Amino acid sequence: MDGSDGSNRRGVNRNLEKGYENVEQRRAEQRDRGDHFKAADQRHGTKGETTERTQESKSGPKRHYHETQKKEVEVKRRQGPIKPPKPPSQEIDGRERGASARLDSDQSRPAQDSRGPPPPAKGGKRFNQRSHKPGCLIEQLTEENYECMVCCDVIRVMAPVWSCQSCFHVFHLNCIKKWARSPASQADGWRCPACQNVALKSPASYTCFCGKVTNPEWRRSEIPHSCGDMCGKRRGGDCNHPCNILCHPGPCPQCPAFVTKSCICGKTRYFSVTSSSCATLVCYCGVATREVPCGTDKAGSVGSGHFSCQNPCGKKLSCDAHECQEVCHPGACQPCPRSPKLVKTCPCGQTALTKLLELGYAERKICSDPIPSCGKTCYKPLACGSSDTIHLCQNLCHEGSCGPCSLTSTVRCRCGFKTKEVPCSLIQKEELIFTCDRRCNKKRSCGRHKCGELCCVNVEHKCLLICGYKLNCGLHRCQEPCHRGNCEPCWQSSFDELSCHCGLTVLYPPIPCGTKPPECKNPCTRRHECDHPVFHNCHSEDKCPPCTYLTQKWCMGKHEQRSNIPCHLQEISCGLTCNKPLACEMHRCKRLCHRGECLPDGGCCQQPCALPRPDCGHPCSAPCHKGSSCPRTTCTAKVALQCDCGRRTDTVACADAATSYQRYAAIAMASKLSDMQLGDSMDMGPLLTKKEAKQTRLECDEECATLERNRRLAEALQIDATSDPFNSRSTSVYSSSLKEDARKDLKFVTEVEEEMRSLVELANKGKQPKRSHCFPAMNREHRKIIHELAEVYGVESASYDSEPKRNVVITAYKGKSACPNSSLTAVIERETAARAPPPIAHIKQQSSRSMLKEEPAIDYFDVQD
Repeated sequence: MDGSDGSNRRGVNRNLEKGYENVEQRRAEQRDRGDHFKAADQRHGTKGETTERTQESKSGPKRHYHETQKKEVEVKRRQGPIKPPKPPSQEIDGRERGASARLDSDQSRPAQDSRGPPPPAKGGKRFNQRSHKPGCLIEQLTEENYECMVCCDVIRVMAPVWSCQSCFHVFHLNCIKKWARSPASQADGWRCPACQNVALKSPASYTCFCGKVTNPEWRRSEIPHSCGDMCGKRRGGDCNHPCNILCHPGPCPQCPAFVTKSCICGKTRYFSVTSSSCATLVCYCGVATREVPCGTDKAGSVGSGHFSCQNPCGKKLSCDAHECQEVCHPGACQPCPRSPKLVKTCPCGQTALTKLLELGYAERKICSDPIPSCGKTCYKPLACGSSDTIHLCQNLCHEGSCGPCSLTSTVRCRCGFKTKEVPCSLIQKEELIFTCDRRCNKKRSCGRHKCGELCCVNVEHKCLLICGYKLNCGLHRCQEPCHRGNCEPCWQSSFDELSCHCGLTVLYPPIPCGTKPPECKNPCTRRHECDHPVFHNCHSEDKCPPCTYLTQKWCMGKHEQRSNIPCHLQEISCGLTCNKPLACEMHRCKRLCHRGECLPDGGCCQQPCALPRPDCGHPCSAPCHKGSSCPRTTCTAKVALQCDCGRRTDTVACADAATSYQRYAAIAMASKLSDMQLGDSMDMGPLLTKKEAKQTRLECDEECATLERNRRLAEALQIDATSDPFNSRSTSVYSSSLKEDARKDLKFVTEVEEEMRSLVELANKGKQPKRSHCFPAMNREHRKIIHELAEVYGVESASYDSEPKRNVVITAYKGKSACPNSSLTAVIERETAARAPPPIAHIKQQSSRSMLKEEPAIDYFDVQD
């Protein structure tokens, strides 16, 4: 507000109060008539708002300016741009005709702007200004629903944009640059694609809406593409005050400041920059008033009023007995509806009054006389009932409202899920609605909570709970209503300096809540446990990083001194066996290099005893028993036995071998004793020595005898034992399961055998002791075939990696690996080859024919008597 305005405020306020005394007295009388005055006062902006503004102006220009600024900023964030102000050349014309347009709007007619067409823009193009709804443009930009008129794509919150200062359309910066260079936009400059306004300078940079900041950063709490500071743009016209709301799209709102102006009627009062009102108009019924500029619509006055207050008229009718029930209207009220001239039927409307007069009823003279009743049932529709059934009044023809209905009606709950039968006497003029016990299971606007309201009829289920999630600072919780998406950053800030531990790096206030101390590039200055050089920088953590200086340290078992060990490692293991003598003095620790004692908690040695047994010589194998003799237990050591020819081999326990030898010795001793009874002498020593007991052998079976007989026969016939003329050995090498698996994928088996054969030949002919080959990744069945074939070829096989990339690697050793005489593929082909059909049994066919009996020929000419 200007200084001259502030100096004359007191005198103007006195004149303002005196000029409004009469209006205050009239409104005090109107408040006693009803609550409709308050509604009219809220709609038309009466003295209450003017008085509040006057009181605010008394508190001083600074307070009024800041409070108005704060209020306008909040409204601007919530509502968005409004319509642009009038051109200064047409301000006077708008003042005179704007009030008439507002009066017409009260009568449910659209307000028409009496201003003439806007002046043509440069280049002769018509100025087509776009009107945005309040909050529409800001809401669309925030929710990314606003489309660029050039590319028809959605404008993102972080995309560079350009806004037209004539129509306030928003475009992509790249799109408007291309449009400005295109031939379609050329007209002594370039034309805006929305309003066709011609501009000489092409858009070159991305600026905020107020034009003060280039390349503004997007913040979630601010309007997209704005700088977040005061707008400060000039509104134009007679107003010299800058826009006092935050940077915004669209035109600047009307100026909220007050200045001193002289009305055309001679009164001097405070008015806003954009509006002035001095005259008082009265509604048609004379109850409500409105302040308008002087001289507004004098010709439109209709007797006692200028506008309708939309309340009942309340004037006395011509009968002086009833009041007008119509809405506040111009002109005279209608005749009384109970006038004898207008009432032609009985109250129920079924019988004309002329017929009732013939029956002897008295004729009505005035409107207060009762209307004769026909005596019939009323049958007027009642408020109760349903859409299918209409209840009618069952009383006799009567005046006034119908009495309560004696029937019941089906009433539906608010949400329409349940119905209930209720007496019609409970249903009045409005429909009775009850609430059911069904809880709403729809999600609220936050997307996390359910509505849970009984008999819910809400279209938008807003969540009224507090979010309560921890903010990004980790110290405070979100106090906003429960919402979707991430919470906004913590609003709390500190105004103390934040420095690192050494104090050389400092962040100056304001410091957002949750900000960590700054990163310092200087070496750490804290005290450390060791004296090694410090290699880490200054940090905000309480504990320093471990020291990584390389040193020499002994292992935990003092076996060797290890080098290049970081300083922070205290206990290291060399990986060797401990080998320290235990307390039993018979065994040594077999654990890897470890910390502490070899036997935990002072336990006893549990290693097996190594002392030989007296009977078999095997170790005792019982748990260590220092100071006591070995217990008498059965020896469980494994002994390898074989038959005399060496074909049969088996591994049995030492106790079982001793038992079999004792049985064999008993049989031999019995046969020797029988010989001694016949007088022969014998030596029984070999049957009782331990050496012979160790030489216990298995008995040969029939197959051993067969092999021995074949061996002798081959020696007699001078046949080489290594030859295999009938390939009996090669066919028996492959197991039946391997053959069955190979038949499923014979091509794969052929490729594997070729690789193995070439690998074996290369290993046997080359100078290297071994050769390896890696197969590609394959399934389990193929790997099984390779492992079984590797055993036949004398090749080692091993699987590596995990599924599904597990593969097999085979290794052939020189002199150990050999190829079989017949490959598995050849064996399978020989077995599956088609055999020749057996010879035709001609002899059998001839013999079968001879066995058939020959039937005698019949002579039909041989006639016998």
